[in-house]
Amino acid sequence: MPRAVRIPGAREYPMSFRPDLQSPASFPPSARASRAEVATLAWRRRFMLAANGATLAAVGAATAFVLAQDGFTLIDGLVLLCALAITPWHALGFWNAAVGLALRHRRRDGVVAAAPFLDAPAPPHAGTRVAILMTLRNEDPARAIARLRAVKADLDATALAPIFDYHLLSDTSLPEVAAEEEALVASWRAQEGAAHVFYRRRLSNAGFKAGNIRDFLEAHGAPYEFMLPLDADSLMGAGTILNMLGILQAHPRMGILQSLAVGLPATSGFARLFQFGMRAGMRCYTLGATWWAGDCGPYWGHNALIRVAPFRAFCHLPDLPGAPPFGGPILSHDQMEAVLMRRAGFEVRVLPVEAESYEENPPAATDFITRDLRWCLGNLQYVKLLGLPGLAPMSRFQLLWAILMFATVPALPLALALVPLAASEATAGDDFPAGLAAAIYGVLLLMSQAPKLAGWIDVALTPGGAARYGGAKRFAVSAAMELVFSFLLSALTSLAVTMLLARLALGRVAARWGGQARDGHAVPLGLAVRQFWGPTLFGLAVAAGLAAVAPALLLWLAPLLAGYVLAIPFVVATADPRFGAWLTARGLAATPEERDPPDVLLRLRGATVEGLEQAA
Repeated sequence: MPRAVRIPGAREYPMSFRPDLQSPASFPPSARASRAEVATLAWRRRFMLAANGATLAAVGAATAFVLAQDGFTLIDGLVLLCALAITPWHALGFWNAAVGLALRHRRRDGVVAAAPFLDAPAPPHAGTRVAILMTLRNEDPARAIARLRAVKADLDATALAPIFDYHLLSDTSLPEVAAEEEALVASWRAQEGAAHVFYRRRLSNAGFKAGNIRDFLEAHGAPYEFMLPLDADSLMGAGTILNMLGILQAHPRMGILQSLAVGLPATSGFARLFQFGMRAGMRCYTLGATWWAGDCGPYWGHNALIRVAPFRAFCHLPDLPGAPPFGGPILSHDQMEAVLMRRAGFEVRVLPVEAESYEENPPAATDFITRDLRWCLGNLQYVKLLGLPGLAPMSRFQLLWAILMFATVPALPLALALVPLAASEATAGDDFPAGLAAAIYGVLLLMSQAPKLAGWIDVALTPGGAARYGGAKRFAVSAAMELVFSFLLSALTSLAVTMLLARLALGRVAARWGGQARDGHAVPLGLAVRQFWGPTLFGLAVAAGLAAVAPALLLWLAPLLAGYVLAIPFVVATADPRFGAWLTARGLAATPEERDPPDVLLRLRGATVEGLEQAA
């Protein structure tokens, strides 16, 4: 194979329309949204606005009533503000999950009601070309390339194999990793031919992942009608890819079709528990969100089929004004690209059903928090983009919601820190509405867990659902373990995000994009102590304050405080390979694919073995 083609860093692109691309307004009437579709979507959005507004108002009024029993102090006001900040995110999760569960089990055509493009699926045809892209930066080359080879092998078994090309787009900066990438691709091309497999590495990772894809599109994207971006941990089956291709071919005003990615079978205990809950939490939540978001859906940056021409023309991401981290390249490029695609008049849709679309989750709490903080940094950059002209109201809401996803996180640790102070000011009395206070607390806890609870109910109501996870007993035990796990993890992440926001205020954060840990690994006790002594001290201080002034409250708040107090042993234990092996041996927190692997996963296992042999 010839030496890698090196392309300089991405230049800055303007956020402007290009006049040379056909506008959706010029499409035939059959390709446009009908008045009935527009009216239905508007009604659904009004319903969700009313439901969430009523929930926020009820929680706020009830909380204010409880806090004002013995006078309303500054501490009471801060606690109320924390409750008002916490509620919207949980309320939307509750209503999305409730709507999604109802659509799955109260309506025969519930999924089609949310995703009407599934009503009459059209088979894909060969009159097109598709680029499947995998972006890399200092990843394990054998591991990543095995995934792309498995995708290709699955598609090669279909009649449409010739329309797909496979591009590895490397931003790797480590010479030894780059050399292994080139060697593995050269071996792949030698075995299967060079006609459909390509490799390119940039000298600079300007613009990070979005800049990498932008450079490819500007230099090599013209022949392709569609592209399918994959991350280094992505895996998709041929059936899902071809189904998505048929949908985009049949719906010319659809610019992005995002698949619902779920976790691959994992050996790490942390990853197994996390993705067990995430899989349950995403299913009904995504269906409910799709029901009212409609043509303004999200894009998650990978495992999505994209129409190349409008993406090239309209989804340019310029550097933001000012210095990093708020200025410079846009880190969370995906949602911004979805917003720009919708601004251009093209739909952004989600395929709200589980299919053969997979990703991997961080193997340890340390890796998870690192990823979460990077997402936090990227989402906060959207503050500078809220006023971008021409955005749909729904798109502005999505950007605002992405900001609030992290900006409101400090409300939880702040509220916990304030509770002992508020309790010390309270006057004991028989007229205190303890039942109402307990109800508010219970409702907030219920709403916070509603998406995954809805997902578990969905499994229980679906014939054969629990059997896919190893049976009702294993499924119930896994759900109970994940519930405890999620409470412990959410405490850690809340304080980590709070500290990041504090460092941002002091200008002590830099933007980075590097390789991620994908395989299970232990976290040494010393490392856990150095990184998580702060949360431990915070939890112990709040617990001591409650024990001194309101011991009964300590029991009530134990689920929220445990994650801080137990931070160090939690991080070490969930990353311990022995814990992962224990879960795996008992079939706990397993995915259905662990028991019944699809063809593409079997191909991945074969490609992984072959890649390891070549690397050796």
